[in-house]
Amino acid sequence: MREVVINLGQRTYKIIIGGGALDQAGGHVAGLFGGRKALLVTNPTVGALFAERVTASLEQAGLEIIVAEIPDGEEYKTLHSAEMLYDCAFSAGLDRRCPVLALGGGVVGDLAGFVAATYMRGVPFVQLPTTLLAQVDSSVGGKVAVNHPRGKNIIGAFYQPALVLTDPATLHTLDAGEIRSGLAEVIKYGIISDPAFFEWLEANIHRVLVLEPGAMAYVIERSCLNKARVVEADETEQGNRAILNLGHTVGHAIEAIAGYGRFRHGEAVSIGTTVAARLAAELGMLQESEEKRIKNLLLRAKLPVAVPKDLATMELVRSMYGDKKNFGGQINYVLPAGIGKAMVYKNMPAEKIKLALDSLRL
Repeated sequence: MREVVINLGQRTYKIIIGGGALDQAGGHVAGLFGGRKALLVTNPTVGALFAERVTASLEQAGLEIIVAEIPDGEEYKTLHSAEMLYDCAFSAGLDRRCPVLALGGGVVGDLAGFVAATYMRGVPFVQLPTTLLAQVDSSVGGKVAVNHPRGKNIIGAFYQPALVLTDPATLHTLDAGEIRSGLAEVIKYGIISDPAFFEWLEANIHRVLVLEPGAMAYVIERSCLNKARVVEADETEQGNRAILNLGHTVGHAIEAIAGYGRFRHGEAVSIGTTVAARLAAELGMLQESEEKRIKNLLLRAKLPVAVPKDLATMELVRSMYGDKKNFGGQINYVLPAGIGKAMVYKNMPAEKIKLALDSLRL
């Protein structure tokens, strides 16, 4: 087992990475919070694969488990779904010591975390991520939220999990598209803070795409370590944590305008990262050779890099003004300032964004 510690004072927690982590959930969770019941949130696809194993481990440790399923898909990460989970928790008699566990990908984790943060003003939260994107990004760092028709993750909170249990073996149940989606976030870490990791990915992306065990364990651990360093320095995104949103300004706009579900999150982020690299190159912050390296690695990871031609430029730009990094009606844009460094460019002119979007059309 590998461990990554997120050092946040009283909110410090561990990420435990290794085969069999889900089967050992009971040993890790029981006695940690004092409650005798737990709400396990999942979706039908993941639940059919793993819920029985996790429930058996938790029940063997003496916990009573209430399983709640939400439909699969970003379009179900809503206040309506949260209300359903509140009803489940209330009907089961969960109190403030009873944890909410998220078994699934980013949608399940975000939604279950939002419910944990707000039910009885906060109950313990445990992440059991089963997708690559969740294992390397969304399960770490304490951002929880639901979507609104006018913007992604607009309604949410900073709420840290008490524990993250990551079993890389779950990745073998995913289709290739889900693996590629997660790789957009993995590549992001190399771009924003870890040039050695970016170089490793350039040399080893073929091993990652076939889920070679040693490569995957390294990718998950290195990604979590990179995110941990940023989160520890800026837990509530008052400053440098915003660099974790590289690719997300355009990515979230694509998801919102196209309709949640048409593009996987990582696919949208990949397109957004390409746009950010183009903007940075045009502003003289990124060498042309570095822009090419970023685009080529995304392409080798079989991710999209072109802006869909049916999504109107002005609609995308208007959506970007609702981004959470913005203040005073200005678009604050995360840009790569070289491989291994990123910064927030304050008040990015809309005209420059339009030109970059149009230059990357299909």
